[in-house]
Order: sequence, then structure tokens, then C-alpha cells
Amino acid sequence: MTTVVERLKEQGIALPAPNAPVANYVPFVISGSLLFISGQVSNGPDGLVKGRLGENMTLEQGQAAARLCAVNLIAQMNAALGDLERVRRIVKLGGFVNAAPEFVEIPKVINGCSDLMVAAFGDKGRHARSAVACPVLPMGAAVEVDAVVEFG
Repeated sequence: MTTVVERLKEQGIALPAPNAPVANYVPFVISGSLLFISGQVSNGPDGLVKGRLGENMTLEQGQAAARLCAVNLIAQMNAALGDLERVRRIVKLGGFVNAAPEFVEIPKVINGCSDLMVAAFGDKGRHARSAVACPVLPMGAAVEVDAVVEFG
């Protein structure tokens, strides 16, 4: 049986250092057996992916940005739990997409995050989810996703 880290490597992903908060909040909170992770923006090795879906970004670019959010969420999970094998379930993702008013493919954008959670965690990665369009996100980010994770 492969580990989460091995499945991430199969996807070509090495976890980055977790993103530091950019305002007055903490990156995660543990309450009981639940880990609440603050919103992670579409920040990757080449910097912050900025843009507005339906205006200057394609659906595919949005999905790639959402995938970066997933990588950053997993990096926070690793920092909080010390071992990704402790994850019992990705309970819920909240997805926010910087989108033009006429862009309606918001769920398909957030699939970029959801798909990686399932690839990394298998059935434990299947989750409830919201996907919302926003006129602007912090620092001009294209996508932001937060998470609730059950662990043991």
C-alpha cells in the first residue's frame, strides 16, 4: 500500500514549506480530532497565480491554480499533524474563485483541488465542498481554498 507522500510524488509533487499567514490569523486550528486549515491561495514555485477566470484566465489555468491550493493545504496538514498518514478524512473544502460575472464553471475550477485530494488520499480524500465565485481574492489570487480534516 502506498503512502500519501508516495502518491504525491507520483503526481510530481514535493511538498513546499507551508505558507505563513498574511494577516491576523493562524494557518490552522486543531479542535478535538478536527483540523481547520485557513484559506490557502494559488501560490506555487513561480509565485502567486493571479487573475480572473473568464477574463484573463482559462478554465484549465484555474484548475491548475486550484491544484496549487491543494498542495498548500496538504503542506499545512503535514505541518499540523507531522504525518499525513494521520489523516482519516478530508471532510470539507471551501473553494473561492476570482471570476468574471459571466464565468459559471466555478465547480470545475475547484475540481483542480478536489481531484488532487482524492489522488493523494484515496477514498479518505472524498469530501463535501462549496465552490463560490468572488469579484476579488486576497492579493489578486486566482483561487483560494480552505479545509476541514479529520485525523487520528
